[in-house]
Amino acid sequence: MNAHHDQDIEWDALGVHREREAGLHAPALAQTMDWLRDLLRTSGGGHTPVHRVLDIGSGQGVVTCLLVRTFPDAEVVAVDQSPGILERVRSRAVAQGIGSRVVTQLRESPGEFGWPNSADLIWIRNGFHRIGDQEAALRSLAGCLRPGGLVAVAGSRLSPRFLPRDIGMGRPGLQARLDAASEDAFGDMRDQLPRSVRTVEDWPAMLARAGLIPSGTRSFFTDLPSPLGMSAREHLQMYLTRLRDQIGDRLEPEDRATLERLADSDTCTGILGRPDAFYLTATTVHTARFCRSF
Repeated sequence: MNAHHDQDIEWDALGVHREREAGLHAPALAQTMDWLRDLLRTSGGGHTPVHRVLDIGSGQGVVTCLLVRTFPDAEVVAVDQSPGILERVRSRAVAQGIGSRVVTQLRESPGEFGWPNSADLIWIRNGFHRIGDQEAALRSLAGCLRPGGLVAVAGSRLSPRFLPRDIGMGRPGLQARLDAASEDAFGDMRDQLPRSVRTVEDWPAMLARAGLIPSGTRSFFTDLPSPLGMSAREHLQMYLTRLRDQIGDRLEPEDRATLERLADSDTCTGILGRPDAFYLTATTVHTARFCRSF
């Protein structure tokens, strides 16, 4: 098995995780799409025509298909770096009867985008943090917009909260320590990216430096109280398993052991069986518009 195939399997597994996550966030995603559609309205009460949408970091196409339904006259271009994931995008679109309106684009290195003056909306979520020079990528994307077009950058404002402070095993306050270790790992990942550039993560300012006019920021919450349904629990188990693999060596032995127990599907202390599990998170969307100067 070659390295490229191994990487594709890894991205496909992440795609399953993202797909389940998108299902949990469906109401918040629907609110987000309504907001973006309203932002594209003209002051005269009509709509800015939306003929092409770029979905950057499309994952398995949950949002791609939602964009198709939100903007019924648009072609949606799903952009991702995994051929396996893009195949799932195509299958999803065909199954929903909208295959003719979805185009897939493989991008191994998504720092440069080649659709000048062709997009009315650009949705950015998954994978943008893996671009070394994010501001350069934003400038490239800004060049893809038609006059009046909109960029929407979505990011996590609130890391998922899913357990009380004291869970009856290990030292209380585990989630805060998991967050700290995750932030350290994220910073190391960013530092190791090709052409990595450190920047203050002020997205409205970054969008403005890309030549765009910031047009609004909103946060959308997903709040699922206990007892959680199985889909949410399965998502959390996959999330905890990925955390264990990514940051387990950064944790103290006691916290690592607690994380192992939470991710274990065969014990009553695992996340699949805990009655105190909940799910609370927020996604913040920053938008900016391209206005041609004369």
